[in-house]
Amino acid sequence: MADVLTRVETVDNTGTTVATFGANAYKHRISQSDAGRELIVKIASSGTINDAELSAAINEITRSQGSAGSGDSAFTVAGVGTATGVAFVSGTTADVFLRCQGTGDLTVADIKSAAEGATGGGAGTFTVSVIAHFTPAL
Repeated sequence: MADVLTRVETVDNTGTTVATFGANAYKHRISQSDAGRELIVKIASSGTINDAELSAAINEITRSQGSAGSGDSAFTVAGVGTATGVAFVSGTTADVFLRCQGTGDLTVADIKSAAEGATGGGAGTFTVSVIAHFTPAL
């Protein structure tokens, strides 16, 4: 009997093999087929996040802070979400996830400082982390 974990065949109605896939078929690998490199950034507050704090964090992410390979690059924020999928509510939501697209680096300490120092911000302490990286397949 064939080892089904290392060989997959596609057979037509006549019994003829029309495609054979080797041991590399169906392997999980890190890749991204959308728009280049993407990061999922989590912004969490010890209290709640308001509009001013979230805007300050997003502005920090989207602001170019270097040139010629020095300093953080500007990212595009392609999506804002929550862990439960409900809409962000200023002053109620405690955790926000950002889908960020870009090629450079992000300094999470700068994003944290921007959120905590936001004009109109609350008294929460923020934790910012990159929780996932998606990169184009090589």
